[in-house]
Amino acid sequence: MSDHPTPWALTETPDGHWQATPVPPPPTGPLTFRTPAEAIRTAPPTTRWIWRSTAAVYPRLLAAGLRVDRCYDIEDAELLLLGHEGRSGEPRSAAAAWARLTHAPVPPDPPQRTAAPAAARTQDSLFDAAGLSDPHHHPATPLPLDALLAVHADQARRHAATAHPDRLRLLTAAESAAFLIAAEMHHAGLPWRADVHRALLTELLGERYAGGGEPRRLAQLADEISAAFGRRVRPDLPADVVKAFAEAGIRLRSTRRWELQEVDHPAVAPLLLYKKLYRIYTAHGWSWLADWVHEGRFRPEFVPAGTLTGRWVTHGGGALQIPKVIRRAVVADPGWRLVVADADQMEPRVLAAISRDPAFMEVAGRPEDLYTAVSRQSFSGDREQAKIAVLGAVYGQTSGDGLKNLAALRRRFPRAVAYVDDAARAGEEGRLVRTWLGRTCPPPAGAAEDDEAGIPQDREDEAPGRPPSYASTDTRARGRFTRNFVVQGSAADWALLMLAALRQATAGMRAELVFFQHDEVIVHCPAEEAEAVAEAIRTAGDRAGRIAFGDTPVRFPFTTAVVRCYADAK
Repeated sequence: MSDHPTPWALTETPDGHWQATPVPPPPTGPLTFRTPAEAIRTAPPTTRWIWRSTAAVYPRLLAAGLRVDRCYDIEDAELLLLGHEGRSGEPRSAAAAWARLTHAPVPPDPPQRTAAPAAARTQDSLFDAAGLSDPHHHPATPLPLDALLAVHADQARRHAATAHPDRLRLLTAAESAAFLIAAEMHHAGLPWRADVHRALLTELLGERYAGGGEPRRLAQLADEISAAFGRRVRPDLPADVVKAFAEAGIRLRSTRRWELQEVDHPAVAPLLLYKKLYRIYTAHGWSWLADWVHEGRFRPEFVPAGTLTGRWVTHGGGALQIPKVIRRAVVADPGWRLVVADADQMEPRVLAAISRDPAFMEVAGRPEDLYTAVSRQSFSGDREQAKIAVLGAVYGQTSGDGLKNLAALRRRFPRAVAYVDDAARAGEEGRLVRTWLGRTCPPPAGAAEDDEAGIPQDREDEAPGRPPSYASTDTRARGRFTRNFVVQGSAADWALLMLAALRQATAGMRAELVFFQHDEVIVHCPAEEAEAVAEAIRTAGDRAGRIAFGDTPVRFPFTTAVVRCYADAK
């Protein structure tokens, strides 16, 4: 990421051919090829490719057995720049950027895709987050090469005009690399044993009845629930369950787990178990297995920066919500291993780095658990209380004990708390709020985000009092969102750099990046490469910290496990 190879531009012509040329183009003009693969083979191996959309081009190259080292994604750069300029929601396609540059009518972005399983080659988004589900894959009118180059030059000018151009350029480069990684992860696929998965389903749910009804265990639990209420109840229908409890004199607002656990009624225990198993049945049951697992691989489509905070989402398959019991089906190939790594206390460490709080940076640089270190200084050694206080500062939990904990944290780490306080105040006032590298949270008039962590609204383990939706018109609610945005978004930016560094470090190995969510990465590799991969992950974390935040004491350690089965990692 530190060198600057000669970039080449690649674009499709209206007749279906491809044009590639060094930037700036030589006097002889561009070279024309029938396929993008031919263009890639012609260019030097370290070329940085400029193209309209990584997701539109790179899968074709991977299918042809080709990989590229670097790219610049015009449409992703446009999205970042529009956000930074306070123009979130404007069309971000290359065609739209060219139209704005030439003062022509700006075409709208293509509509989002509809849901379909992997077998149909298209997939639905887990989270319809702020309308940011990846539009790259839709057919688009090819942009002429000179137009592509003009848009790239204009984007370079706009990068240079920002308050911190080096940071935003770094974010743009890192996110372009992330789209390469996302395509490679889809191409490689997560190893998945269909036979193990089927055995798990039978073990958990019982055999399936002929005719497509619920499996035996769910039917038994439904009978137990109905018996407890004294009438037939459909446990898969929340309204029916709420009505049944109301008839029993118990008023519920929802059937979420945390609310049911407070109720004393004989239907609660079988209902909680039913809900847990029913979610497995519907989200990762036999139908899911038939749709999504083929030739020993699960291939979700990862979308970097699919939420406002920059966290990734996936199109279809529930890849970011694989229950631990189902992880038993994620098994490495014979002779291979899964290197599973979780970043330790990632967001608090990022807060230490971006706030430049000397005391907090010193704690975040120690070779020990961050919450334990904080607890010894301000919370009488109570790690759980320290954790609640630190996360409360990030998420804006300032009532009850949260207010007392925040006061203790403010005394010990005043600059860190002031940093998120300032972000909250800016959000309440409707100002633009940015991550450390320049990703921008739009003003309140922007589109709605499901929530800052990318958690779907129907998640069963949702806790009460979680941070509010960005869509809220309450200024204090938006302040809590922007308080979290500057930390979670900066952590997402760090993760992009970590992944790019890891990709570089493993380039000469057979190892494959096969899974990523906000603080976890999985690499599938031959057993003999496992220790080298684990070390590469540890090195990539600290390298990303230095590149993103400069020379600080903060370290970004990982808890790493080398396993044959994903479920054994935690």
